[in-house]
Amino acid sequence: MIKRRPTISHLTPYVPGKPIEEVKRELGIQKVIKMASNENPLGCSPAAKKAVAGMLDHLEIYPDGNCTELRAKISDLFGLPPEHFLFGAGSDEILGLIAQTYINPEDEAIMAYPSFPRYETVTRVMDGKPVQVPLKNHTLDLEGMARAITPKTKVIWLCNPNNPTGTIYTAAQQRELLEKTPPNVLVVLDEAYYEYVIDDDYPESVALLEEYPNIIILRTFSKIYGLAALRVGYAIGHPDMISDINRVRGPFNVNTASQVAALASLDDPDFVERSRQNNEQGKEYLYKAFESMGLEYIKTHGNFVMVDTGRHSKDVFHDLLRMGIIVRTADIFDMDTWLRVTISTPEENREFIEALQKVLR
Repeated sequence: MIKRRPTISHLTPYVPGKPIEEVKRELGIQKVIKMASNENPLGCSPAAKKAVAGMLDHLEIYPDGNCTELRAKISDLFGLPPEHFLFGAGSDEILGLIAQTYINPEDEAIMAYPSFPRYETVTRVMDGKPVQVPLKNHTLDLEGMARAITPKTKVIWLCNPNNPTGTIYTAAQQRELLEKTPPNVLVVLDEAYYEYVIDDDYPESVALLEEYPNIIILRTFSKIYGLAALRVGYAIGHPDMISDINRVRGPFNVNTASQVAALASLDDPDFVERSRQNNEQGKEYLYKAFESMGLEYIKTHGNFVMVDTGRHSKDVFHDLLRMGIIVRTADIFDMDTWLRVTISTPEENREFIEALQKVLR
């Protein structure tokens, strides 16, 4: 046997939401509702599908390694030069690229707990030391994270809205943390659910790039744009940092289908607005349903809701699964009785609530 690196022994593989076809096959059922992976229940823009269909006759051609057209489009949207942008196979890949570029063995990386588990993984892969700061009232404790900064701190990972709780910190709180952060510490602002947020206090982080050149902002096409299957996301940062990260990026990391679908999606703001409104309506429906059932929940700014079922989440998960509904348990975050539920269509939200009522009787 070839001996693995010692640090690999301490890593836990990421477990994605259970695939629909696997559930159908295992349980012998035809209809399955997936509310586990924070995907857009409306799918993606029809324009994106058309764009992908239009490139299928050229699968023999390598992708544009620089995402030239997509880079130009996003550059125009943000009013920033193209050198400020980096593209990846989902923002998840970019997390790994950032860690490879900046984290040395024994460097400290500050992150919230619970939050997106990949921050801890990419830090450990580079033999860095995760420093986890507990949430306060289900929200990132930015004051606590500022206190955790030491001379060994290299990166601060911030998820806003936070996954799994869906809460946000404010623009004022973010600025206060940035003011307390040394300029040689990288602050990663992971805004995967940015387009779902409707709150005047939410930060507009891109406007801070000139003032704080040690920040990198992450966005994705996997969530509101509905392109999770194609894996495309991007980073916005100072050109020097983007250049550094490009040194470790693979040459053709974003495939052609992903690039053309992302381009087409940006030209369909109506789809984004429909998705946002569906999410807002679904959120209110679920809140009222949970309240009528006497269940505690966390108000969300994402496309998912955390709810405390009062029973171990694995038991509730399996009971719902037998009824054809896939959700996510939160026991990996030490929230043993909580579920994370993706906000879906009105019909699927109703079916979920009806099933949950039966399970919790």
